[in-house]
Amino acid sequence: MLVWEDEVRSTPAIAPVAMTPPSDTAARSVAATNASPVSRPAATAHTRRVNVADKRIINGQTDVNQLVPFKYKWAWEKYLATCANHWMPQEVNMSRDIALWKDPNGLTEDERRIVKRNLGFFVTADSLAANNIVLGTYRHITAPECRQFLLRQAFEEAIHTHAYQYIVESLGLDEGEIFNAYHEVAAIRDKDEFLIPFIDAIMDPAFSTGTPEADQTLLKSLIVFACLMEGLFFYVGFTQILALGRQNKMTGAAEQYQYILRDESMHCNFGIDLINQIKLENPQLWTPAFKAEIRALFERAVELEYRYAEDTMPRGVLGMNASMFKGYLRYIANRRATQIGLEALFPNEENPFPWMSEMIDLKKERNFFETRVIDYQSGGALSWD
Repeated sequence: MLVWEDEVRSTPAIAPVAMTPPSDTAARSVAATNASPVSRPAATAHTRRVNVADKRIINGQTDVNQLVPFKYKWAWEKYLATCANHWMPQEVNMSRDIALWKDPNGLTEDERRIVKRNLGFFVTADSLAANNIVLGTYRHITAPECRQFLLRQAFEEAIHTHAYQYIVESLGLDEGEIFNAYHEVAAIRDKDEFLIPFIDAIMDPAFSTGTPEADQTLLKSLIVFACLMEGLFFYVGFTQILALGRQNKMTGAAEQYQYILRDESMHCNFGIDLINQIKLENPQLWTPAFKAEIRALFERAVELEYRYAEDTMPRGVLGMNASMFKGYLRYIANRRATQIGLEALFPNEENPFPWMSEMIDLKKERNFFETRVIDYQSGGALSWD
């Protein structure tokens, strides 16, 4: 049975843990730990061993350098799954793409626009995601199992940036044009400018968790990146490039996008589990006002991604047109919202691209585009479990 494209086996949230608000002394201790570039155990930590019950996703009081005993086994299992799905861009043969791109009649101008616009967004988007993880999120997460996944995720973001560079280089595109598109193309710039404040907030050296306001700032940043960046802003591009691959065009690029889509789906699901666990451990953060703010961010993100669809597809191409993406983006936004406990923002939307499910539910001996045999997992087999 086909599954929806982000339907990696997401771990059900565990039962809520009774929480006692931290004392001022404890809050200051957490703030000092978070503000340090290298987290260190408290001065008295050597006198006692880690108690698994004391672990928390944020504001934990245990030694972050001690991975076990596990409390969040789901995070460790997701880490192992991402490691098993390792791949590298240069494993993919780009010779057919190169020949097609050089052929004046190989692609239409609309198809070429899609390729260049997609690369223009993605080459910097995954760098933004990596910076957000390494310089922001990682510093404030106090569960070592979750930190382990974030380290792997940061490496995968580097692989994705490498993949886009490999495509740009292979096709002989103007590197200045592609890599500077996030400054020069309004539809791309607007998406990045939407994201940057949520990066800057948690990257500020003066920022630390431990107060309701700060914890909500971190939670908001996690929601923006898991649900809106990785879970929404990438999907117009994924659909367009994979649609090219379905028509036997740009199959090398489409294969790499297929691996990237698998990776990002796992990132998105990990982020959603992280968000839901923080909510369980800190229910006081999930206020009506906060939920209203998140809903407004969802609505703005759908608007920005639809504008991007219009910019990349001024005319119908590949059997699609920009208006089809309006329903698709609303459909995805509904899924993301309900996954973190919000009501659907756009009721009764349906998926206009059901074939996208096939791109993720792939348990086959060959990949979708059949550009090479895949028979070993560490070489990039498309396993979504």
